[in-house]
Amino acid sequence: METRLAVIEDALLLAALHAASFTHGVWNRPQITDSLANAAVLTWVVTEKGDIKGFAMLQQAANEAEILTLCAAPAARRQGIADALLNQILVHARAAHISKIFLEVAEDNTPAQKLYEKHGFKMTGKRPRYYQRDTGAVDALMLTLEIV
Repeated sequence: METRLAVIEDALLLAALHAASFTHGVWNRPQITDSLANAAVLTWVVTEKGDIKGFAMLQQAANEAEILTLCAAPAARRQGIADALLNQILVHARAAHISKIFLEVAEDNTPAQKLYEKHGFKMTGKRPRYYQRDTGAVDALMLTLEIV
């Protein structure tokens, strides 16, 4: 596995990966392209034999940042891709003197919650009924990592 920064030419593949990874709130190609073009957003991809297996987007504002999305291809889950992406974000955060990282995760996404908890994220809030599902709405857990 290799990790690299994404380029505009990755937008179509990233949009397809996002659609394969999430059932609701999927980002389309123009949204991904806009994010890739935004100087405040860094996007990393994990590749294996040239194929993109996952990606993460981090938006920085001053000394704080937000993980906008992080996903691994469904067929490549449980292979350390999300962990590699989160490690890359943390390496960047320390080098860029980011003091806090924020994110939101669906309350029913237990694997993601465990990943973030493993890296020291703590729940700091909740957005009731934030994520829409076919079976109803699910709360968003707001997580924060303080970097010292």
